[in-house]
Amino acid sequence: MASTNISTLHPSPQKTAKARADSPVWEAAGRTERENILRGALHRHWASSDAGEFAAEHAIYAADAVLEYPQSGERIRGRDGIQASRMAQPDAKRFSVRRTLGRGCLWITELELTYNGEPVYVVSIMEFKGDKVVRETQYFGAAFEPHPSRAQWAERTARS
Repeated sequence: MASTNISTLHPSPQKTAKARADSPVWEAAGRTERENILRGALHRHWASSDAGEFAAEHAIYAADAVLEYPQSGERIRGRDGIQASRMAQPDAKRFSVRRTLGRGCLWITELELTYNGEPVYVVSIMEFKGDKVVRETQYFGAAFEPHPSRAQWAERTARS
């Protein structure tokens, strides 16, 4: 039976930070031209989302794109349906991108979404075909207080 080095499966935070710093995903110089184009499209998408510019926000989607919200069990088909569903939302909302990671056709954005002043943390996973999103899955999580059982190991971070 072969042994497994646990440090390979669970690298230290220092190794993880170094890997991130050395990764082409994190370094502009290591990105392809296409990746720079997609990163720019994502930047415009989230800026348009924050500004409430619905036409510009939805320009990133293919006509037959699919949006899924696994936590509510919803699937919305088509760019027009996605846009209409968002235009129908009555809540005032703001977006603040924490980071965007991706390569090739798969891109992930972590962001803070504020509905009527209340923060919700979101992970958006977008799959591209060419320069258009063909599938997006969004996961939402409300802020919560840390559990005391982790206090001796946890470092408190500021919520943005």
